[in-house]
Amino acid sequence: MTTTQPKVIVFSTPTCTFCNQAKRYFREKNIRFTDVDVSRDQSAARDMMRRTGQMGVPVILINNKPIIGFDRNKINQMLNIKN
Repeated sequence: MTTTQPKVIVFSTPTCTFCNQAKRYFREKNIRFTDVDVSRDQSAARDMMRRTGQMGVPVILINNKPIIGFDRNKINQMLNIKN
């Protein structure tokens, strides 16, 4: 029996420290994610704004539910990660 992992999208920029921490954390936990560089993709930046009202990154979507910033506790809770 395999459980399908929730869909994870990280809206980020290359220079964002918290974005890089979040992506590193997902890699450590073997969580697959899609990285969207909003500094290079204006339509993605508009999409992120429309969904969340946020201009800052990271914005992490887990099954389309937004997490603003690198909130490890909320990520663990939504992905059922045990510390």
